[in-house]
Amino acid sequence: MSNPTANFFDALDRRGHEPLLEEAVGSIRFDLEHDHEVDHWLVVIRRGDVHVSREESEADCVFTGSRAVFDRIVTGRSHVYAAWVRNELRAEGDVRLGRFLQRVMPGPPGAHHPREFARREIRPA
Repeated sequence: MSNPTANFFDALDRRGHEPLLEEAVGSIRFDLEHDHEVDHWLVVIRRGDVHVSREESEADCVFTGSRAVFDRIVTGRSHVYAAWVRNELRAEGDVRLGRFLQRVMPGPPGAHHPREFARREIRPA
């Protein structure tokens, strides 16, 4: 069975360096509950250099919620802030780090990047 959350974190770790996160320094841990267990994902960001592990160590920011909610977020069917407002995702610590991570979350299915959309629209016929 596919695990969108694991796929997201694996892909994020493979990036190594993410230009959208060059202003960020810190660590974010995600404690995601499912089937009476908790998966831990630790994202360490150092000026765009990203490393993801399954450690349950201390972090500057900790997000807690269900893996089902996070699956919806990483597939673009929900938004981090919307889940937070609905109390489906809770945060402790330096929540500003979540703002940085939001930059690499996928948009809704079928969405287009605004610049790519604009390029297609202004092409001469």
